[in-house]
Amino acid sequence: MDKTREVDVVVVGAGQAGLSAAHHLRRTGSEPDRDFVVLDRSPGPGGAWQFRWPTLTYGKVHGMHSLPGMELTGADPARPSSEVVAGYFADYERAFDLRVRRPVDVRAVTDGPGGRLLVETSDGTWTARALINATGTWGRPFRPRYPGQETFRGRQLHTAQYAGPEEFAGQRVVVVGGGASGTQHLLEIAPYAAATTWVTRRPPVFREGPFDENAGRAAVALVEERVRQGLPPGSVVSVTGLPLNDAVRQGLRDGVLDRRPMFDRITPDGVRWADGRHVAADVILWATGFRAVLGHLAPLGLREPGGGIRVDGTRAVADPRVHLVGYGPSASTVGANRAGRAAVRDIGRLLAGEEPGKGPAVAA
Repeated sequence: MDKTREVDVVVVGAGQAGLSAAHHLRRTGSEPDRDFVVLDRSPGPGGAWQFRWPTLTYGKVHGMHSLPGMELTGADPARPSSEVVAGYFADYERAFDLRVRRPVDVRAVTDGPGGRLLVETSDGTWTARALINATGTWGRPFRPRYPGQETFRGRQLHTAQYAGPEEFAGQRVVVVGGGASGTQHLLEIAPYAAATTWVTRRPPVFREGPFDENAGRAAVALVEERVRQGLPPGSVVSVTGLPLNDAVRQGLRDGVLDRRPMFDRITPDGVRWADGRHVAADVILWATGFRAVLGHLAPLGLREPGGGIRVDGTRAVADPRVHLVGYGPSASTVGANRAGRAAVRDIGRLLAGEEPGKGPAVAA
Protein backbone atom coordinates (compact mmCIF):
# COMPACT_ATOMS: atom_id res chain seq x y z
CA MET A 1 0.00 0.00 0.00
CA ASP A 2 1.29 3.47 -0.86
CA LYS A 3 2.52 5.52 2.06
CA THR A 4 0.34 8.54 2.79
CA ARG A 5 2.17 11.77 1.99
CA GLU A 6 1.69 14.94 4.01
CA VAL A 7 1.54 18.51 2.73
CA ASP A 8 -0.07 21.69 3.96
CA VAL A 9 -2.12 22.30 0.80
CA VAL A 10 -3.35 20.12 -2.06
CA VAL A 11 -4.31 21.97 -5.25
CA VAL A 12 -6.66 19.94 -7.45
CA GLY A 13 -6.55 21.03 -11.09
CA ALA A 14 -3.91 22.85 -13.15
CA GLY A 15 -5.98 25.14 -15.33
CA GLN A 16 -5.96 28.92 -14.94
CA ALA A 17 -7.27 28.87 -11.37
CA GLY A 18 -5.02 26.06 -10.14
CA LEU A 19 -1.86 27.53 -11.63
CA SER A 20 -2.71 30.94 -10.20
CA ALA A 21 -3.15 29.41 -6.74
CA ALA A 22 0.12 27.48 -7.06
CA HIS A 23 1.93 30.66 -8.10
CA HIS A 24 0.69 32.53 -5.04
CA LEU A 25 1.61 29.62 -2.77
CA ARG A 26 5.12 29.87 -4.22
CA ARG A 27 5.19 33.60 -3.50
CA THR A 28 4.38 33.00 0.17
CA GLY A 29 7.44 30.73 0.45
CA SER A 30 5.72 27.37 0.06
CA GLU A 31 7.74 24.69 -1.72
CA PRO A 32 6.18 22.21 -4.21
CA ASP A 33 6.18 18.60 -2.99
CA ARG A 34 7.16 19.73 0.50
CA ASP A 35 4.45 22.23 1.45
CA PHE A 36 1.97 21.81 -1.38
CA VAL A 37 1.24 19.61 -4.37
CA VAL A 38 -0.67 20.28 -7.60
CA LEU A 39 -2.62 17.32 -8.99
CA ASP A 40 -4.08 17.39 -12.51
CA ARG A 41 -6.10 14.70 -14.27
CA SER A 42 -5.28 15.92 -17.80
CA PRO A 43 -2.53 14.30 -19.88
CA GLY A 44 -0.62 17.56 -20.36
CA PRO A 45 -0.56 21.28 -19.54
CA GLY A 46 -3.32 23.55 -20.80
CA GLY A 47 -6.32 22.86 -18.58
CA ALA A 48 -9.55 22.58 -20.56
CA TRP A 49 -8.00 24.60 -23.38
CA GLN A 50 -6.00 21.60 -24.61
CA PHE A 51 -9.26 19.86 -25.55
CA ARG A 52 -10.80 22.69 -27.60
CA TRP A 53 -11.53 22.11 -31.28
CA PRO A 54 -8.83 23.13 -33.82
CA THR A 55 -10.97 25.78 -35.54
CA LEU A 56 -11.21 27.75 -32.28
CA THR A 57 -8.14 29.83 -33.07
CA TYR A 58 -6.53 32.14 -30.55
CA GLY A 59 -7.89 35.16 -32.41
CA LYS A 60 -11.46 34.00 -31.71
CA VAL A 61 -10.90 33.70 -27.96
CA HIS A 62 -12.63 36.39 -25.92
CA GLY A 63 -10.95 37.75 -22.81
CA MET A 64 -8.07 35.32 -22.23
CA HIS A 65 -6.25 36.89 -19.28
CA SER A 66 -2.57 36.17 -18.61
CA LEU A 67 -1.53 34.20 -15.55
CA PRO A 68 0.01 36.18 -12.69
CA GLY A 69 3.69 36.96 -13.11
CA MET A 70 4.06 36.03 -16.79
CA GLU A 71 2.31 37.65 -19.75
CA LEU A 72 1.10 35.75 -22.80
CA THR A 73 2.48 37.82 -25.65
CA GLY A 74 3.13 37.42 -29.34
CA ALA A 75 0.64 34.58 -29.88
CA ASP A 76 -0.34 33.98 -33.48
CA PRO A 77 -4.11 34.66 -33.72
CA ALA A 78 -4.39 32.05 -36.49
CA ARG A 79 -3.04 29.21 -34.33
CA PRO A 80 -5.50 26.91 -32.51
CA SER A 81 -6.12 28.21 -29.01
CA SER A 82 -5.49 24.69 -27.71
CA GLU A 83 -1.88 24.90 -28.91
CA VAL A 84 -1.29 28.50 -27.82
CA VAL A 85 -2.62 28.11 -24.30
CA ALA A 86 -1.16 24.64 -23.72
CA GLY A 87 2.26 25.94 -24.69
CA TYR A 88 1.86 29.01 -22.47
CA PHE A 89 0.74 26.94 -19.49
CA ALA A 90 3.65 24.53 -19.99
CA ASP A 91 6.11 27.44 -20.04
CA TYR A 92 4.47 28.86 -16.92
CA GLU A 93 4.75 25.60 -14.99
CA ARG A 94 8.47 25.40 -15.85
CA ALA A 95 9.18 29.07 -15.15
CA PHE A 96 7.78 28.88 -11.62
CA ASP A 97 8.79 25.26 -10.99
CA LEU A 98 5.27 24.21 -10.00
CA ARG A 99 5.94 20.46 -10.49
CA VAL A 100 2.39 19.55 -11.49
CA ARG A 101 1.72 15.82 -11.11
CA ARG A 102 -0.27 14.32 -13.97
CA PRO A 103 -2.26 12.46 -14.95
CA VAL A 104 -3.64 12.07 -11.42
CA ASP A 105 -7.35 11.54 -10.80
CA VAL A 106 -8.58 12.76 -7.41
CA ARG A 107 -11.24 10.24 -6.41
CA ALA A 108 -12.40 11.39 -2.98
CA VAL A 109 -11.67 13.97 -0.29
CA THR A 110 -12.64 12.87 3.20
CA ASP A 111 -12.01 13.81 6.82
CA GLY A 112 -8.71 12.42 8.01
CA PRO A 113 -7.05 12.15 11.40
CA GLY A 114 -6.01 15.23 13.36
CA GLY A 115 -8.37 17.57 11.54
CA ARG A 116 -6.59 17.01 8.22
CA LEU A 117 -8.16 16.22 4.88
CA LEU A 118 -7.52 12.85 3.27
CA VAL A 119 -7.12 13.15 -0.52
CA GLU A 120 -7.45 9.78 -2.25
CA THR A 121 -6.12 9.66 -5.81
CA SER A 122 -5.08 7.31 -8.60
CA ASP A 123 -1.49 7.96 -7.48
CA GLY A 124 -1.84 7.29 -3.78
CA THR A 125 -3.06 9.35 -0.87
CA TRP A 126 -2.15 12.76 0.51
CA THR A 127 -3.19 14.41 3.74
CA ALA A 128 -3.49 18.17 3.86
CA ARG A 129 -4.51 20.95 6.19
CA ALA A 130 -6.30 22.72 3.33
CA LEU A 131 -7.45 22.03 -0.21
CA ILE A 132 -7.81 24.35 -3.19
CA ASN A 133 -10.29 22.90 -5.65
CA ALA A 134 -9.72 24.17 -9.20
CA THR A 135 -11.31 21.40 -11.24
CA GLY A 136 -13.37 23.57 -13.58
CA THR A 137 -16.20 22.10 -15.65
CA TRP A 138 -14.81 20.48 -18.82
CA GLY A 139 -14.89 16.99 -17.31
CA ARG A 140 -18.65 17.15 -16.74
CA PRO A 141 -20.51 18.01 -19.96
CA PHE A 142 -24.24 18.53 -19.46
CA ARG A 143 -26.70 16.93 -21.89
CA PRO A 144 -30.39 17.34 -20.99
CA ARG A 145 -32.85 14.51 -21.41
CA TYR A 146 -35.77 14.76 -23.83
CA PRO A 147 -38.53 12.26 -24.69
CA GLY A 148 -37.56 10.00 -27.58
CA GLN A 149 -33.84 10.70 -27.27
CA GLU A 150 -32.95 7.02 -27.32
CA THR A 151 -34.87 6.47 -30.59
CA PHE A 152 -32.83 8.93 -32.67
CA ARG A 153 -31.09 7.10 -35.52
CA GLY A 154 -28.57 9.83 -36.23
CA ARG A 155 -25.57 11.00 -34.24
CA GLN A 156 -25.71 12.92 -30.98
CA LEU A 157 -22.66 14.67 -29.58
CA HIS A 158 -21.74 17.38 -27.10
CA THR A 159 -19.50 20.42 -27.49
CA ALA A 160 -16.86 18.45 -25.58
CA GLN A 161 -16.71 16.04 -28.56
CA TYR A 162 -16.79 18.69 -31.29
CA ALA A 163 -13.72 18.45 -33.54
CA GLY A 164 -14.57 20.95 -36.27
CA PRO A 165 -17.16 21.64 -38.99
CA GLU A 166 -15.89 19.38 -41.78
CA GLU A 167 -17.39 16.24 -40.25
CA PHE A 168 -20.91 17.68 -40.78
CA ALA A 169 -20.57 18.12 -44.53
CA GLY A 170 -23.85 17.39 -46.32
CA GLN A 171 -25.72 16.66 -43.08
CA ARG A 172 -28.77 18.23 -41.46
CA VAL A 173 -27.65 19.51 -38.06
CA VAL A 174 -29.70 20.68 -35.08
CA VAL A 175 -27.63 22.75 -32.65
CA VAL A 176 -29.08 23.01 -29.13
CA GLY A 177 -27.93 25.82 -26.83
CA GLY A 178 -27.93 29.61 -26.66
CA GLY A 179 -24.39 30.21 -25.43
CA ALA A 180 -21.19 31.28 -27.17
CA SER A 181 -20.32 27.70 -28.14
CA GLY A 182 -23.67 27.17 -29.83
CA THR A 183 -23.35 30.29 -31.97
CA GLN A 184 -19.73 29.49 -32.84
CA HIS A 185 -20.68 25.96 -33.88
CA LEU A 186 -23.52 27.21 -36.08
CA LEU A 187 -21.40 29.81 -37.84
CA GLU A 188 -18.71 27.22 -38.55
CA ILE A 189 -20.98 24.35 -39.57
CA ALA A 190 -23.42 26.25 -41.80
CA PRO A 191 -21.12 26.46 -44.87
CA TYR A 192 -20.59 22.68 -44.77
CA ALA A 193 -23.97 21.33 -43.69
CA ALA A 194 -26.99 20.62 -45.86
CA ALA A 195 -29.09 22.52 -43.30
CA THR A 196 -28.77 23.85 -39.76
CA THR A 197 -31.44 24.53 -37.14
CA TRP A 198 -30.80 26.47 -33.92
CA VAL A 199 -32.96 25.81 -30.85
CA THR A 200 -32.67 27.34 -27.39
CA ARG A 201 -34.73 27.34 -24.21
CA ARG A 202 -34.75 31.13 -24.00
CA PRO A 203 -34.49 33.76 -26.73
CA PRO A 204 -30.84 34.79 -27.11
CA VAL A 205 -29.85 38.24 -25.89
CA PHE A 206 -27.19 39.90 -28.04
CA ARG A 207 -25.00 42.51 -26.42
CA GLU A 208 -24.12 45.65 -28.33
CA GLY A 209 -20.90 47.51 -27.56
CA PRO A 210 -17.91 46.57 -25.43
CA PHE A 211 -18.21 44.49 -22.29
CA ASP A 212 -16.64 47.06 -19.97
CA GLU A 213 -15.52 46.85 -16.37
CA ASN A 214 -18.86 47.97 -14.94
CA ALA A 215 -20.75 45.35 -16.95
CA GLY A 216 -18.24 42.73 -15.82
CA ARG A 217 -18.71 43.62 -12.16
CA ALA A 218 -22.49 43.49 -12.53
CA ALA A 219 -22.32 40.04 -14.15
CA VAL A 220 -19.99 38.70 -11.47
CA ALA A 221 -22.28 40.07 -8.75
CA LEU A 222 -25.25 38.16 -10.15
CA VAL A 223 -23.33 34.87 -10.25
CA GLU A 224 -21.87 35.55 -6.80
CA GLU A 225 -25.32 36.01 -5.32
CA ARG A 226 -26.41 32.58 -6.59
CA VAL A 227 -23.33 30.93 -5.09
CA ARG A 228 -23.81 32.79 -1.80
CA GLN A 229 -27.32 31.32 -1.61
CA GLY A 230 -25.99 27.81 -2.17
CA LEU A 231 -27.38 27.54 -5.70
CA PRO A 232 -25.42 26.13 -8.64
CA PRO A 233 -23.68 28.88 -10.64
CA GLY A 234 -25.62 30.01 -13.70
CA SER A 235 -24.16 30.07 -17.19
CA VAL A 236 -21.95 33.03 -18.08
CA VAL A 237 -24.07 33.99 -21.07
CA SER A 238 -27.20 34.12 -18.90
CA VAL A 239 -25.80 37.26 -17.26
CA THR A 240 -23.52 38.71 -19.96
CA GLY A 241 -25.44 38.11 -23.18
CA LEU A 242 -23.86 37.21 -26.52
CA PRO A 243 -21.38 39.65 -28.09
CA LEU A 244 -22.72 41.09 -31.33
CA ASN A 245 -19.61 41.00 -33.52
CA ASP A 246 -19.33 41.08 -37.32
CA ALA A 247 -19.56 37.29 -37.69
CA VAL A 248 -22.72 37.15 -35.57
CA ARG A 249 -24.30 40.04 -37.51
CA GLN A 250 -23.63 38.18 -40.75
CA GLY A 251 -25.11 35.00 -39.26
CA LEU A 252 -28.26 36.90 -38.33
CA ARG A 253 -28.56 38.39 -41.82
CA ASP A 254 -28.03 35.00 -43.47
CA GLY A 255 -30.60 33.30 -41.26
CA VAL A 256 -28.04 30.94 -39.71
CA LEU A 257 -28.82 32.40 -36.28
CA ASP A 258 -32.59 32.23 -36.76
CA ARG A 259 -33.47 30.77 -33.38
CA ARG A 260 -36.39 28.43 -32.72
CA PRO A 261 -37.84 27.57 -29.30
CA MET A 262 -36.86 24.29 -27.71
CA PHE A 263 -38.45 21.22 -29.27
CA ASP A 264 -40.67 18.93 -27.19
CA ARG A 265 -39.42 15.54 -28.26
CA ILE A 266 -36.84 13.74 -30.39
CA THR A 267 -38.01 11.39 -33.13
CA PRO A 268 -36.03 8.68 -34.93
CA ASP A 269 -35.30 11.09 -37.79
CA GLY A 270 -35.32 14.54 -36.16
CA VAL A 271 -37.04 16.75 -33.60
CA ARG A 272 -40.70 17.68 -33.10
CA TRP A 273 -42.61 20.48 -31.41
CA ALA A 274 -45.96 20.16 -29.65
CA ASP A 275 -47.70 22.11 -32.42
CA GLY A 276 -46.75 19.40 -34.94
CA ARG A 277 -43.76 21.09 -36.56
CA HIS A 278 -40.93 18.68 -37.37
CA VAL A 279 -37.33 19.17 -38.51
CA ALA A 280 -35.43 16.27 -40.05
CA ALA A 281 -31.90 15.82 -38.70
CA ASP A 282 -28.85 13.62 -39.14
CA VAL A 283 -27.04 15.14 -36.15
CA ILE A 284 -28.01 16.75 -32.84
CA LEU A 285 -25.19 18.81 -31.38
CA TRP A 286 -25.72 19.61 -27.70
CA ALA A 287 -24.02 22.93 -26.96
CA THR A 288 -25.63 22.86 -23.54
CA GLY A 289 -22.70 23.70 -21.33
CA PHE A 290 -20.95 22.02 -18.45
CA ARG A 291 -21.37 21.55 -14.72
CA ALA A 292 -18.74 21.98 -12.01
CA VAL A 293 -16.61 18.88 -11.37
CA LEU A 294 -17.16 18.43 -7.63
CA GLY A 295 -18.02 14.75 -7.14
CA HIS A 296 -14.76 14.03 -5.30
CA LEU A 297 -15.83 16.51 -2.59
CA ALA A 298 -19.12 14.69 -1.93
CA PRO A 299 -17.88 12.87 1.21
CA LEU A 300 -17.43 16.25 2.93
CA GLY A 301 -21.14 17.09 2.59
CA LEU A 302 -20.61 20.61 1.29
CA ARG A 303 -23.67 20.88 -0.96
CA GLU A 304 -26.59 23.03 0.13
CA PRO A 305 -30.26 22.06 -0.38
CA GLY A 306 -30.24 24.28 -3.48
CA GLY A 307 -27.70 21.99 -5.12
CA GLY A 308 -24.63 24.22 -5.01
CA ILE A 309 -21.79 24.82 -2.55
CA ARG A 310 -22.14 28.03 -0.60
CA VAL A 311 -18.90 29.99 -0.53
CA ASP A 312 -17.67 33.08 1.28
CA GLY A 313 -15.12 34.56 -1.08
CA THR A 314 -13.51 31.29 -2.15
CA ARG A 315 -13.96 29.43 1.14
CA ALA A 316 -16.63 26.73 1.45
CA VAL A 317 -18.90 27.91 4.26
CA ALA A 318 -19.47 24.33 5.43
CA ASP A 319 -15.73 23.58 5.69
CA PRO A 320 -13.14 26.40 5.97
CA ARG A 321 -10.36 24.01 4.93
CA VAL A 322 -11.77 23.85 1.40
CA HIS A 323 -11.51 26.65 -1.16
CA LEU A 324 -13.16 26.70 -4.58
CA VAL A 325 -11.39 28.75 -7.24
CA GLY A 326 -12.61 29.06 -10.79
CA TYR A 327 -16.09 28.34 -9.44
CA GLY A 328 -19.09 30.62 -9.84
CA PRO A 329 -18.02 34.28 -9.85
CA SER A 330 -14.34 33.36 -10.33
CA ALA A 331 -14.95 31.22 -13.44
CA SER A 332 -13.48 33.83 -15.82
CA THR A 333 -9.73 33.84 -16.44
CA VAL A 334 -9.19 37.13 -14.62
CA GLY A 335 -11.54 35.98 -11.84
CA ALA A 336 -9.58 32.75 -11.47
CA ASN A 337 -6.36 34.71 -10.99
CA ARG A 338 -7.88 36.85 -8.24
CA ALA A 339 -9.52 33.83 -6.60
CA GLY A 340 -6.21 31.95 -6.48
CA ARG A 341 -4.62 34.85 -4.64
CA ALA A 342 -7.57 35.25 -2.25
CA ALA A 343 -7.61 31.52 -1.44
CA VAL A 344 -3.90 31.50 -0.60
CA ARG A 345 -4.32 34.51 1.67
CA ASP A 346 -7.18 32.87 3.54
CA ILE A 347 -5.36 29.55 3.82
CA GLY A 348 -2.36 31.42 5.21
CA ARG A 349 -4.57 32.59 8.06
CA LEU A 350 -5.91 29.08 8.60
CA LEU A 351 -2.41 27.59 8.76
CA ALA A 352 -1.36 30.32 11.19
CA GLY A 353 -4.23 29.36 13.51
CA GLU A 354 -6.24 32.51 12.86
CA GLU A 355 -9.94 32.69 12.15
CA PRO A 356 -10.48 32.50 8.37
CA GLY A 357 -11.16 35.90 6.85
CA LYS A 358 -9.89 37.74 9.93
CA GLY A 359 -6.57 39.24 10.93
CA PRO A 360 -3.71 40.42 8.73
CA ALA A 361 -3.60 39.04 5.23
CA VAL A 362 -0.70 36.83 4.23
CA ALA A 363 1.23 38.50 1.42
CA ALA A 364 0.39 36.90 -1.89
